[in-house]
Amino acid sequence: MSEKAPLFSVGNHHAAGSGQPPFIDGDTAGRYHGYFENEHGEQAIFIYDYQAREGTLQMGDAGWERTFPVTDGRAPDLILNEAEALWLRACWLAATAFASHSQT
Repeated sequence: MSEKAPLFSVGNHHAAGSGQPPFIDGDTAGRYHGYFENEHGEQAIFIYDYQAREGTLQMGDAGWERTFPVTDGRAPDLILNEAEALWLRACWLAATAFASHSQT
């Protein structure tokens, strides 16, 4: 196969007042990507940059244009429900399990 077929695609479920949703290229080298949708349809995107050793979180209900730092699997500037917090922690663990190794 010469072209990469899309693995996952999802549209924005938030109202226009939530701002412009990000476009995330999951094929960007050196990054871990995680997506979550809660029981209300609110969406969240986690990105871990291996080179910078930094995690960020964007959420539609917090305004898509805002990016929140994630440290040790937590986003201290946000109030998350239990499911959101568990998902974020799981993303952090998956992204940082081999952080000392080179990721592509």
